[in-house]
Amino acid sequence: MLDFNNLEVAFSSKSKSELKNALLLFNTIKRPGMVKFLKGASNLALKIGFPIGWAVKPTLYKQFVGGETLQDCQKTIDHLKSFNVKSTLDFSAEGKQTPEGIQYTFEETMRSIDFAKDNPSLAYAVFKPSTIITDELLAKASEKREPLTAEEEKEFKAYQERFAAFCKRAYDNDVRLIIDAEDYCFQDAIDAQTDEMMRLYNKKRAIIFATLQMYRHDRMPYLEKIYEDAVKNNYIAGIKFVRGAYMEEERARAAAMGYPDPICKDKQATDDNYNAGVRYVMDRLDHFELFMGTHNEESNRLLAKLIDEKGLAHNDPRIHFAQLLGMSDNISFNLAHEGYNVTKYVPYAKVKDVVPYLVRRAEENTSVAGQTGRELNLLRAEKARRKENEK
Repeated sequence: MLDFNNLEVAFSSKSKSELKNALLLFNTIKRPGMVKFLKGASNLALKIGFPIGWAVKPTLYKQFVGGETLQDCQKTIDHLKSFNVKSTLDFSAEGKQTPEGIQYTFEETMRSIDFAKDNPSLAYAVFKPSTIITDELLAKASEKREPLTAEEEKEFKAYQERFAAFCKRAYDNDVRLIIDAEDYCFQDAIDAQTDEMMRLYNKKRAIIFATLQMYRHDRMPYLEKIYEDAVKNNYIAGIKFVRGAYMEEERARAAAMGYPDPICKDKQATDDNYNAGVRYVMDRLDHFELFMGTHNEESNRLLAKLIDEKGLAHNDPRIHFAQLLGMSDNISFNLAHEGYNVTKYVPYAKVKDVVPYLVRRAEENTSVAGQTGRELNLLRAEKARRKENEK
């Protein structure tokens, strides 16, 4: 029986020292003031070239990152696989949006897709579209507020070619590829090309996966549109559900730019929208594959229940649960223990390149309602359980 409070299973992968490190880390990032200081100090250190690896690597980096390179991640991949949890490697460097930085990200993402080929321990590959184009151009092309210049048209076409190259490589390698969601101002252009790639490569199974941020109230109509298109054009739509993490920024931009707020009115509306999407896909699974990315226990429990109600095998290859490395192990490892398909998003990059990602993880843990508190309570309970067992 599925029990997210089974501590022995939840933390079976953690040594005593790893448990201690996790407790110390979450105790630190539960304080918004400390996270704000961390952000400022790390930004300053990166700006002046001050080495910060000595402070970051044994703490935030160790908790949330698999390694500096694909090969470095192998230890984490093997460790997770021993507990029936697969990995999804995510190149998380915050590269400079220069031609050189974009080209490096393109090449590394290609390497990650190749690395996943014929590797049963890796569930998916992933990329973030804004890492292979400048923010300014992606927003301009997506929002269509004014025409692109001839030079911008050329640059945007090059971005589309990089995007398409990832998808073709994934198809050639038989590797499922997740296209991560982005800010509202970028998303229309991303959606358009993702839809095109699904039509092209998802004829026999879902290779290309669109990501829907369900805190956007327009995502259910978009999901219905994808379904209608999949039926009409005879393909399997790959869908990754997330809630979304930048509510305040999106609302502020909408107000500043004078367009309607794209975000659900409150958390309950977001939760309802998310769960409605899950139900919609599960009721039409002949035309979908599902990647469920969430740390919300209720939504994970809902999907597990739907799998049972529909008489599907726990390890039906069309359905994966997913959480970030270093978070919600009580969900990941208990699902895996019960035979469900589970993957951990495993970021990798050099320490100095991944610091902005790590700061965001810390910020999100203070802003997501109760997340740090839940992690701490579970870690403390596991520490007490182990202490009791030692008597």
